[in-house]
Amino acid sequence: MQRAMRLLECVAGHEYGAPAKQLARETGLALPTTYHLLRTLVHEGYLRREKGLFFLGEAAERLSSSGAQEKRRSTVAELLARWRDSIGVPVYYAIYRDGEIEVVCVSDSPSTPAVEEWADFRETGHAHAIGQCLLSQLPPSARRDHLERYPVQSITPYTVRDNHTLLQRLDRIGRMEPVIERQEYALGTVCAAIPITVGTTAATMAISLPCHQADRLLPAARQLQAEVGRLLGSLAISISI
Repeated sequence: MQRAMRLLECVAGHEYGAPAKQLARETGLALPTTYHLLRTLVHEGYLRREKGLFFLGEAAERLSSSGAQEKRRSTVAELLARWRDSIGVPVYYAIYRDGEIEVVCVSDSPSTPAVEEWADFRETGHAHAIGQCLLSQLPPSARRDHLERYPVQSITPYTVRDNHTLLQRLDRIGRMEPVIERQEYALGTVCAAIPITVGTTAATMAISLPCHQADRLLPAARQLQAEVGRLLGSLAISISI
């Protein structure tokens, strides 16, 4: 296994491929051993051979992609934890992907608990700040399509009452302005979400607080927005996770 990994690492260093003899020389492996390992790695899809040269195969590229994805997830989780501790609120990161609201990461603590997902976030985008913020970034046709699939429904007494009213509200949201929601998704909770747009991907960072701390909501959201602005480069590479 160790020798096979050495070969894979060696091949990865040759963008335009390398022959078996060169790989054997660079890895310090005997030529018969190198040939045997190369045949096995080609058979398993980790390498491919073209005109006597060896390149990384699809299986190795999938491993690389998976590792990069995990690294991006870790970057987002670290950022959220940092902002959770510095601002003193639970922090949520969500994106709109393939027509669905997807909460990618949540960072909370015993002293700053996150809102319990008691009604599916994907189906109740009209009722929470995360969903409203994401929908506000979409073109009108995409908003209507979403609401045809997930129409407005009453979640609490404070939830917006119908699709038309929601669409009017989304139209009034200022560009890059925090979206504020008070007890529309969960009684006793207020939330704010800030928009993040990288390319064509709609994303958001959000926070929540108990109602008795509602006066902290907007200042905390502004602080988060400033923090995100400073580190948007680090975050942008993670938008596609």
